[in-house]
Amino acid sequence: MLLVIMFIVEFVKGAILVSILPIYMKSVLGITTFLIGWTLALQYIGDNLFRSPIGWLIDKVGYRPVMLGGVIVTLLSVLILVFFRQPYWIMLSCTLLGIGTSPLWPCVITGATNSTGEKATGTTMSVINISWLSGVGMGPVVINFFIGDTYRTAFGILLGLMVLTVVVSLFLPGKGYGSDLKSLVNDYRAEHGSRGSAEGFFTRQARKIRLYMDEVRRSLHVSWVFYPSLFAQTFALGLLTPVLTLYARTILNLTPAQYSLFLVAGGAVTVLFLIPVGKLVDRFGVRWFINIGLVLSSVTLLTFTSVKSVGWVLVLVMLLGVGYALIIPSWNALIASVIPKEKRGAIWGFFLTIEGSGNVLGPILSGKLWDSIGYQAPFLLSGCVLAVLFVLQLFIFVDRKVMVR
Repeated sequence: MLLVIMFIVEFVKGAILVSILPIYMKSVLGITTFLIGWTLALQYIGDNLFRSPIGWLIDKVGYRPVMLGGVIVTLLSVLILVFFRQPYWIMLSCTLLGIGTSPLWPCVITGATNSTGEKATGTTMSVINISWLSGVGMGPVVINFFIGDTYRTAFGILLGLMVLTVVVSLFLPGKGYGSDLKSLVNDYRAEHGSRGSAEGFFTRQARKIRLYMDEVRRSLHVSWVFYPSLFAQTFALGLLTPVLTLYARTILNLTPAQYSLFLVAGGAVTVLFLIPVGKLVDRFGVRWFINIGLVLSSVTLLTFTSVKSVGWVLVLVMLLGVGYALIIPSWNALIASVIPKEKRGAIWGFFLTIEGSGNVLGPILSGKLWDSIGYQAPFLLSGCVLAVLFVLQLFIFVDRKVMVR
């Protein structure tokens, strides 16, 4: 059920962020690319700010109530998009979209790793990423067929999907929601009594979160190289988020159908390679898959804007799909290998917060580069960042003990 929820939420999120908002805000509202980047960044800011405390909350009460709360907030975000059209409402909606989807990855990864244990980590991550990529890829493609002058049909579909997700979340396996939250209620009663101060309770809980996260950081024995690597991987992807659709539609002049074909081609190649790569990662380790994927993706992005033939662009899109199929399961398996079993929720939240900061800064800088320098700049910088990440990986893998001491 967690994978079903991930698929639907990512479908909705991908449709909104990739197919709807960039063109709607640029063509209909006349907003600059820089402001579009900021609007999309608000989604990542909302996501990023809540990931670490969400991880702590998962460890405390379980993933069921956390996931339900997240999908309800995501539903509220879509409701705002349906009924309000002013730019500030769109920005609020994006922020709530980020907050609502922030529990998704910590919940899914925690639930999956709890089920599979330490075995077949690469395969497990591949299955999770197939669900993620299928949603992210199909959302923008499918919703293109329902986008009209008013976007009413498209928003209606997304709203219906989120209502369905809330219903599915109610049937997640595990303890009842009341027993999941029992420990927090007991903390409140024990420390403050039935009429205790709410302010004192939440202050104390905030202190507990800080102490817990300090303990989490002390339990990690990783090289400093590991942390900028976490950031760089998502920063490179974040640079492409606000400009990919604009480049395809305004520079290459692709029709919606052609753009959908490109999305399907790149996504399908990635999905087809994920399971085989995951199994190979489990058998041979992560090193070569990460490094080959980084080199392939970097070279592809550095040459992307120099190619104008639609056929060759399609080839580059497919090569980029192969590159990310090599990176995703091996990278996530590498991260999973350094996480202590007893603190999975909090540490995944902590790591995803670092990765999420790349998703925040990437779109902001990307929009500024597009407006100030040109459409090539975000793609070139993204390729350069992946090249730098390749160098960082070489230092990590000189000796595995350098990373995990």
